[in-house]
Amino acid sequence: MLNRQTLTGAVTALAVAFAALTASAHHGWRWTADGNFALTGLIEEIELGNPHGMLTVNADGERWTVEVGQPWRHQRAGLADEEFEIGREIEVIGHRSAASDELRVKAERVIFDGETFVLYPDRD
Repeated sequence: MLNRQTLTGAVTALAVAFAALTASAHHGWRWTADGNFALTGLIEEIELGNPHGMLTVNADGERWTVEVGQPWRHQRAGLADEEFEIGREIEVIGHRSAASDELRVKAERVIFDGETFVLYPDRD
């Protein structure tokens, strides 16, 4: 039979493992498909900040979730928060979700009016 200390340790280990798994499912690149993907549409919703920015982009009537960078990543790329405006056209180059039914893409590059902002220069 398990004693209280062993049970507490096991529950704690499971909680830590679950938190790590959940975090990796939402951040990083593991959820994305291989190969570059391009998406162009109009920004409908904007949530910038940490741990990363999220946009809703309407592309030909489909609502896509676009994961953009953290504030420091935008700053390094020369991309000001003011560039993101409701109704503005955006082009995103990145990786889409590996789940074919999920309209979600993680941006490596953001393009506004022909100007490219490279969020992940190490991934070119």
